[in-house]
Amino acid sequence: MKVSLISTVKDASAHVEEFIGSVAAQTRAPDEVIVVDGGSTDGTPDLLRRAGIEGITVIEERGANIARGRNVAIAAAAHDVIAVTDADCVLDARWLERILEPIETGADVSMGFYVPVTDGFFQECLASVNLPFDASEVDPASFMPSARSVAYRRGAIEAAGGYPEWLAIGEDMWVNRRWRELGLDMRFAPDAVVHWRLRPTMRATWTQYFRYARGDAQAGMFPERHALRFGVYAGATAALASRRRWPKALAAAGAVAYARGPVRRAWRRMPEAGERIAAAVVVPALIGWIDSAKMAGYAVGLADRGREGR
Repeated sequence: MKVSLISTVKDASAHVEEFIGSVAAQTRAPDEVIVVDGGSTDGTPDLLRRAGIEGITVIEERGANIARGRNVAIAAAAHDVIAVTDADCVLDARWLERILEPIETGADVSMGFYVPVTDGFFQECLASVNLPFDASEVDPASFMPSARSVAYRRGAIEAAGGYPEWLAIGEDMWVNRRWRELGLDMRFAPDAVVHWRLRPTMRATWTQYFRYARGDAQAGMFPERHALRFGVYAGATAALASRRRWPKALAAAGAVAYARGPVRRAWRRMPEAGERIAAAVVVPALIGWIDSAKMAGYAVGLADRGREGR
């Protein structure tokens, strides 16, 4: 079985050489590598071309968003099995070998795992908010894989209609939903691990989750999840404004329950008692910060959707 490894990239010169090194170190080498650059101005395409990876093709598609870049790469791919990642990630040495195993036994889609590259206390807390600590937290029956760690047969992406080029972000979740609707055979490959970098600042993190939520609204994805978030925060606001004690107590109990899982993840990540105590304060604050970004982004996305008549 031959496989095409595809990726998209833009202005990743600080990290792309590490990505290249991880591709070269794979225990199962891809039969070709296709990277679509969306218009880098920092020399990323030149770094890729000088990488010395056998079978690498660099396509420059200035102005292409991620969905367009992936569609271009798939169209250029020679093989019927496609493995997908991002060119600012670092692949575990056995990533390709492991992610192909479900495909080799008949799956339509193989869903790999991914872990954050953290640098210090803040990013450990940030990783704990929305990311599983390990693969044991994943339910394969409902898991929605990120396109930084996935592989599929060409027929699967064609059945989904390709990546939606009208959607600036969240294109992989759109495809995942189509696959689930179509009832394709999607299997979890927990040992197929990709390492990826979190945003370095709170501002960059807020922008990231704002864009995710805006894309959800534009595409009509996960409306129940977003409605629940608005409802929870509206209820908490009403409780805090109440003169009675029991609504405040109920809101406090709800907040503890809401933050419990992320705080427990943070404690698993941090061996030192002082950091654990600090995380019990910082993680709930980050949850609120990220939720504010999601609610703002979703509201803007709904307005976008209304203007576009979608």
